[in-house]
Amino acid sequence: MAEHQAGPVETGAPMDYREHDKTYHGFLLVARVGSAIIAALLIAMAAGFFGHAGFLGGLLIFIVLSVVGTILVR
Repeated sequence: MAEHQAGPVETGAPMDYREHDKTYHGFLLVARVGSAIIAALLIAMAAGFFGHAGFLGGLLIFIVLSVVGTILVR
C-alpha cells in the first residue's frame, strides 16, 4: 500500500508549504487591494458629499483613486 497520510501535521502528515505560501500571498493581496478601494471610496464620498464635486465628480474620483491605488499596492 502507498504511504499516504492525511490529517493534521501533529499526526505526521506532511505540510504543503507551496500551497500555504500561495494562499497567504493571495490573502495579503486581497487585503491590500480591498483597503485601497475602501480608502478611495471614503475619499470620493467626502469629495462628493462635503465638497463641490457632486455625484459624478465623486464617482470619477473613486474610479481614478481605485485604479491608482490598486496599481500601487501590487
